[in-house]
Amino acid sequence: MARQPTLKQLKYLSAVAEHGHFGNAAKASHVSQSTLSAGIQELEDALGAALVERNNRRVILTTLGRDVVERSRVILTEVGDLVALCDASAEPFSGKMRLGVIPTIAPFILPALLKKLRRRHPGFQLYIREDLSEHLVDALHHGDLDVLLLALPYPAENVETLDLYRDEFLLAFPRDHELAKIRHPSTTMLGSQELLLLEDGHCLRDHALDACQLKDSDVSVPYQATSLNTIVQMVANGIGITLLPEMALSARILFGTDVQTRHFKEKDVARTIGLMWRRKTPRRAEFCMLGDFIKGE
Repeated sequence: MARQPTLKQLKYLSAVAEHGHFGNAAKASHVSQSTLSAGIQELEDALGAALVERNNRRVILTTLGRDVVERSRVILTEVGDLVALCDASAEPFSGKMRLGVIPTIAPFILPALLKKLRRRHPGFQLYIREDLSEHLVDALHHGDLDVLLLALPYPAENVETLDLYRDEFLLAFPRDHELAKIRHPSTTMLGSQELLLLEDGHCLRDHALDACQLKDSDVSVPYQATSLNTIVQMVANGIGITLLPEMALSARILFGTDVQTRHFKEKDVARTIGLMWRRKTPRRAEFCMLGDFIKGE
């Protein structure tokens, strides 16, 4: 009769499946590689089956191993929700919460939010992970995160979302640009301009184009960048124009530059900022309170 696997062993296997490498999985699990490798071996011994194929370059899951990983992730998520159920019975903002935030929101909202949370709820432990929406949603489904702060809509299954507020996009350009003469430019003018955008994978890119009712093929994109700060410097040096969210402007992202901005002629050129969590989570009420807290900023 097979012995029962432990949650720690299942976590190690899930980490190996995610990273495809024992060293990287061990680092992500905050243990030594020998400890993680031993845990996987103990899991295979307990189940009486080979779950991974080992070679010098990477780790490959067996067919059975992939099935075990999928079931393990369900188990780990359910256990996480069990813990969350007990946390939810306590006073709100008195335990731990793991929050995922996208890079085009984190630097503009988190400093003030964390300061306010620390002042009002000193016992509250908020852990932050900053990453792209795709990676955050995967982590949410795997139970590694409790709630996400991101731009909506974003395609995901078995989740619930809460819209918080609209974040307007403004047109940004060098001081001597021809658009400086136009008080309220139209989004239709963007097709003839060199538009600087974040690289593929950043949802800000898609939301900005959607808000302007444009597709990639409608605009000329000479360069792509990995951060808004990089784009601002490119605009300041006359390389092109861009779209900046209002929250970035409020955080003084243009400080020290001569970049100018204009509101668009059209209404509702904006993205929606909101929260996302797993549909079955018992902490829904606390996440809604977090949403109210963020809107109060």
